[in-house]
Amino acid sequence: MFEAAQGIPGLPDLTQPTQLIEFGSRVRRIFFFIAGIVGFLGIVLALLNFSGRRNEPELGIAIGQWLEGYSVLLRMQLHGALVLALVVTGFFLCSTLANRYHFWEQARVSQIAESVSGERLEQSAPQIRYVIQEPYSYNTQAGNRIVRVQETRTSNRFLSVAGSQIQVKIDQTSDPQKRGRGIYLVDFSADYRVVNLLDTTQNFFFELSPPSSYSLLQNFKVEQNATRLNPTNPGEYSFPFSIAPAKETSFRVTYKAQGSPRWVYNANGQLLSNFRLSVLANFSGADFASGIVPTESKVEEKGTRYTWIFDDNVSVQNPFGVFTATERVQNTGILPRLLILAPALFLWWLLLLYLSLPMSLRDVAIAGGVFFACILALTYFSRVINPQLAWLVISPFLLVLAWGLGRTWRASLAAFISTIAGGVLPVLGLLVPYSGLTLSLAGLLSVAWLAALNWYGFYRLNQETRPPG
Repeated sequence: MFEAAQGIPGLPDLTQPTQLIEFGSRVRRIFFFIAGIVGFLGIVLALLNFSGRRNEPELGIAIGQWLEGYSVLLRMQLHGALVLALVVTGFFLCSTLANRYHFWEQARVSQIAESVSGERLEQSAPQIRYVIQEPYSYNTQAGNRIVRVQETRTSNRFLSVAGSQIQVKIDQTSDPQKRGRGIYLVDFSADYRVVNLLDTTQNFFFELSPPSSYSLLQNFKVEQNATRLNPTNPGEYSFPFSIAPAKETSFRVTYKAQGSPRWVYNANGQLLSNFRLSVLANFSGADFASGIVPTESKVEEKGTRYTWIFDDNVSVQNPFGVFTATERVQNTGILPRLLILAPALFLWWLLLLYLSLPMSLRDVAIAGGVFFACILALTYFSRVINPQLAWLVISPFLLVLAWGLGRTWRASLAAFISTIAGGVLPVLGLLVPYSGLTLSLAGLLSVAWLAALNWYGFYRLNQETRPPG
């Protein structure tokens, strides 16, 4: 069973009612606390101003200067409060989106893993067993004496398979019980050659178990020289046969099976000789398993045929096999990381705007809304297209809207450059593999822009106003 997808631990998720209520309570307490301090300070200054004008004119002048400074502080405080509100709101929005996106990524990985889950269909190589009587001795006590007893016991021995020619065709279809999960339809046929290299016995057992973990097995049949064999006991897969010393016989095994989307042939450490295994994976997305590279692989019908050929003896520890290669889920965690850092990127961009052109409260509020709306669009577009491509589609809208922050051509150009350096490039830097290099270039461009603006008189070099219309 696969674990349920989890969100990012420690991050608030405003889709949860308890966290939403807690967040609202904290915002309300902080708002009333700040409003109380600012209001109390204003009342105190107003009372001092009223009393100072009546009694001491000099004190009234000083208080008037304090009131003027207080008005400047109040305007700065309004900007700071608005920026703080945007950053806090953006943080909770982005943390919620990060949790949702992380949950979606985990669910996607679980869904892909579940599509190929289940035990593998494993076919073991046959064994040629014979029974011998071998002597053995042991000591026992008879009265006061130790007596050595000589007896015989029955032991199992195994004969190597002289040759294996195996043909397998695998088709893949959907599991009717579990939507989205695949199953294999296996058509197995194998010819085995056995040579009696012994001169002590001619009675053997051909033992070949059906594939493990199958959901359906039909037409299982074992034939010796075109004669069908029956097992010694019902439910067992041990078939007795006789062969004279130095003689050769052949067996043919056929069946059709249905099971999990992975099929392997396990030699169980046996020494194979004259071995040939040909597997036709008649579907797209197949690949060989267990790291044993096929001798030959070629495209055939709807899929690929994998062939392993060993003319001389060989021993393999890993099984041969074929599985369905699932879609690779790459670059997981990139969007959640970007969303967590999005409020910091917004502060970076807003700082560049403040240092590049005059900003009103309305401009700051609109800029915050535009930035986080673009982040929201990036989050959901990334579910259907590549995140880098999604940001390249969204960033022109951000640049066009940022142009409107300026009242003149030069101010609009300043907003445009600030948006590239502080908004477009940092977000792109967190989406590409070389994040450190891209963020360094964005930081260098930001500093270079501010230096050119303030040290080299950018405004004095560009005195044209934006053309009307």
